[in-house]
Amino acid sequence: MNTILTVLLIIDCFVLITVVLLQEGKSSGLSGAISGGSETLFGKQKQRGVELILNRITIVASVLLFLITLAIGYFNI
Repeated sequence: MNTILTVLLIIDCFVLITVVLLQEGKSSGLSGAISGGSETLFGKQKQRGVELILNRITIVASVLLFLITLAIGYFNI
């Protein structure tokens, strides 16, 4: 069980790294950093197409990373 979870964790790490590197930067300097936080906070995201898919894959991969890491910790006890 530990071997299967470790292999899944490694695959998930590579997927997460790849998807994060494929995403574009969301801020352009200091003004983008200030206004970008409010747009994300209040739901004014205008992501479409590939950006939306990459964002959702990032969320799923990060949740899987957390769950697999917890499972490895639980089964190692």
